[in-house]
Amino acid sequence: MQTRTTIFTTVLVSLAAAGGAQAHSSFEIDRTQNDRSFKAILQIPHGCDGKATTEVRLKLPEGFVFAKPQPKAGWELEIIEGDYARSYDNHGKAVRSGLVEIRWKNGNLPDAYYDTFVVVGKFSGFDKEAAVAFPVTQLCGETEVAWDQIAAAGEDAHALEHPAPTVTVTPAAMQAGHGEHAGTAARSADAASVKAGSLEISGGTVKAMLPGAKVGGGSFSVKNGGNVNDRLVSAESPAAGRVELHEMSMQNDIMKMRKIEDGIAVPAGETFDLTGGGLHLMFIDVKKSFAEGDTVPVILTFEKAGRVEYALPVGNAVGGAHSHK
Repeated sequence: MQTRTTIFTTVLVSLAAAGGAQAHSSFEIDRTQNDRSFKAILQIPHGCDGKATTEVRLKLPEGFVFAKPQPKAGWELEIIEGDYARSYDNHGKAVRSGLVEIRWKNGNLPDAYYDTFVVVGKFSGFDKEAAVAFPVTQLCGETEVAWDQIAAAGEDAHALEHPAPTVTVTPAAMQAGHGEHAGTAARSADAASVKAGSLEISGGTVKAMLPGAKVGGGSFSVKNGGNVNDRLVSAESPAAGRVELHEMSMQNDIMKMRKIEDGIAVPAGETFDLTGGGLHLMFIDVKKSFAEGDTVPVILTFEKAGRVEYALPVGNAVGGAHSHK
């Protein structure tokens, strides 16, 4: 096993605490396809009992290969290399070793702030859907918190105190069609569509939350079948203190989240998705943590279509709809 360390001395860039930060470490995008390049964006929403985070260690699971970490200004980057359990094809060349752990060290992320740690790689060797765990260790000086618990077969991941963040990997045949956000096809079967004038709302879902969590994310699709533009002005729900329209974007390799103050355009003759990786709903001050199999009522207010009631089914914690038996 080999270790290499690189020090980046440019100015520290940190993101203000976002409404989407959850109580545990997690991936911003948590679903992808086998044999497709994937940017794993690890979210660190808080420190350790009020202490600033000074180091983040991310273990890479078997099957996540050809990894390249993104350096962070103000942090040292340590990469640990080791052997894979099997060999992987890289443009005709058999590769049997690579990065197995990444450490961002000697930084300073105050408890009141939120930031992300990024690594690009590819999942390989998955011929059926699997939730792949990435154990994380968060250090705050001498204090250490491990997010490394992995649910056993049949075990509810929500019951774990320190669950490892996961990414659901699916074979190509299970992905949504071209132009659809991953998981949209599966979600549509669970969330009934609702029509309001020329608008049709469908494919809604929210993710299950850990017990006690206060912030959740939701998504849905809107089709404007008319010839007049409309605009989603606001959203509300009796299940949360407030619901905000949010947008997540990458700017100069830095993930930024912002609240959309002026609403979201719904052009005539077009369909758009509010998805967890871009435009999405943010449920803040949730009264009772969303549990898989439940539904979350929302009221969407459009400029022309007016107020529309809609119910979003609660999927599992790693994305996708709950499957009714």
